[in-house]
Formats: sequence, C-alpha cells, structure tokens
Amino acid sequence: MDKSEKPSLYAFTMEGLEEFLVEKGFPAFTAKQIFNWLYHNWEFDPENWSNVSKKLKEFLKTEMDLTLPKVAWQGLSKDGTRKFLIGMSDQQTVETVAIPARDRLTLCISSQIGCAIGCTFCHTGTMGLKRHLLPQEIIGQFLAVTLWLKKNADPNVRLTNIVYMGQGEPLHNFDNVKIATEVFLEPNGLGLSQRKVTLSTSGLVPQIKKLWDFPPVNIAISLHAAHNDIRTELMPINKAYDLDRLFEAIKSIPLKAHRRITYEYILIDSFNDRQKDIDSLLELLDKRESKINIIPFNEYPGSEYKRPSDQKIRWFQESLNQGGCVTTVRTTKGDDILAACGQLKSMEEKLNLWE
Repeated sequence: MDKSEKPSLYAFTMEGLEEFLVEKGFPAFTAKQIFNWLYHNWEFDPENWSNVSKKLKEFLKTEMDLTLPKVAWQGLSKDGTRKFLIGMSDQQTVETVAIPARDRLTLCISSQIGCAIGCTFCHTGTMGLKRHLLPQEIIGQFLAVTLWLKKNADPNVRLTNIVYMGQGEPLHNFDNVKIATEVFLEPNGLGLSQRKVTLSTSGLVPQIKKLWDFPPVNIAISLHAAHNDIRTELMPINKAYDLDRLFEAIKSIPLKAHRRITYEYILIDSFNDRQKDIDSLLELLDKRESKINIIPFNEYPGSEYKRPSDQKIRWFQESLNQGGCVTTVRTTKGDDILAACGQLKSMEEKLNLWE
C-alpha cells in the first residue's frame, strides 16, 4: 500500500481509533495504549511501546502512516516568540507560532494552507486558499513544535494553550478542526483544558450555527468594525454575512457559565479608531457576555494600513472600559520576524522536506 493511501495514526480521535482497530481485529483498549504512548509519553516509534503486541506494532508500521509534519525552518523574535515553518507531506507549508508569557506557552495554529476569506488587513489573505489541513496536519503542528522545542530549547517544555489564529479560517475547515480539537482535549490525548483552547472565526454564519456540535472551547469573533461599510472594506465576508446576520448567529453559540465571547478588533490608524466606532461598539455588544481584545494593526510589506499611536490605543481602550465593556489590548509579539497577528504567510514553497 502506498504511504499516501494509508490512514494517518494522528487523524483519529480515541473513540475513532477504537472503532478502527476493532474493525481490524484488535481489542478496543489498545487505542488508549496508543494514545498514551503518543501524547503522554511522547514516544512515536511503536517498537518502543512495551505493552503493545507485536502483531499490532506490525500492523501500525505496515498499514498506517506514522509520519509527522516537519519543522522546515524556525526563527526567534527578540521577545522570545518563535515562528515555525511546518512542512507537510505534499511539500506545502504553513506557519505556526509559539508565544511565551509568564504563566503559559501558547501555540498559534494554522487550519488551512492560505485562506479564502481575503481580509484586506491580513498577510495570509494575499495567498488565497490552497487547501484545508487534515486533522493529522493540525495536530502535527503541535507535535512537531513540541518535539523541536524539547530537543533544542527545553526538554521539559509544555505547550499550555492553543489559539486557532494562524493561517486560515477554522470554521471553513469545520470537520477537520473538530477532530483535532477533540484530540487536544482528550484526557488520554494531549489533555488540554477547554479554557486553554480558543477558536477564532471571521464570521461564517452557517458554521457558527453548528458550534453546538463542536467541543465547548473559547470563541473569538473577528469583528474589527461596528459599521457594515467599514467591516466590508476590511472583510469581504461581511457582504454575505453582515453584522445583523452575524449577531443573530452569535446568539446561538452555547456559552458555558461565566464565559464571554471575545471580539477581536484590529485597530487601524484613522480608519476604525474614532469616537463613533466606540459608541457603536458599546451599542452593539452585550456587555455581560462580551470582551473586546484590541489588536493594534501589525504592518507588513505592502500593507496600506498603519498602526495607531500608543496614545490613541490607550484612549480607545479606556473609553470602552469606561463604557462598561471589558477591553484589553493584545501585546504585539514577534512582529520583527513577521510572526504577529495578521502577518503570517508561507513564504517558502517546494522545499525538499522529505529527502
């Protein structure tokens, strides 16, 4: 069997792997053993799995694809942010970013190669959409980065948080992102807390309405404007799903107790940073269930927009807070290596990753 035709071991939830192995004549409990070796012990060679039968090891090696995405390149920012170029088996690449903070290490994960949404402020949007990432390629980013960091930085490193804020629109790739998220949350898998995973969407209304069938993680909405004309200029998706339709869909999101929806707001100089924008945001949002995360625009080569002054950013935040809406400002990290929000784009193509 050609490797490309084999199912990837990393494409399964634990329940899915149980069903698959039972169909192949193996006991259901072997799925838990495999998950523990992969995601708890970080041992990826079946030959080293002491409690797994020789028959199962041989099946995995001959009938399943055990390869992981590879780190093709990495760069370190002056602030400790590290950007990785991850190569897939077809030599396509995505970028993913490890962002350190005092009490956590967050991985900003990509869900697609490129993006179809075409937001005018986003570097990824200039690529167009090449294809969806498969579950094993989404999970593989987490595994490849962790393995690289363990080998080259800190053997005890642990990625604590995931944000689906890399390349692509996660809800455009709903089914594959759902499978990957279930593995991230699975106690016998990577075991992350629901509160440690954030799904960001540009506002695909039909998919937002399907979130009842998605693991209950944090939800972030890329809002960026409180007026349809401004939002349409920034995000062409607003032509199909304007603010009225978006907020009608948001009402259907199943929020757990004491959870808020985060509204991401790219702040652009002399564009969406006016008093009228503040007034409209305060009118639009449910203050009890909303949090605004201001993202000062991160400039990149060829971008037409500019970042506001620090004084304007503080004024915008304080005005929203005074209006009763919890508002934070995202600290810009990794902009010196084009790793900040909106700056990701796979620059290297056709790399000889598999030689």
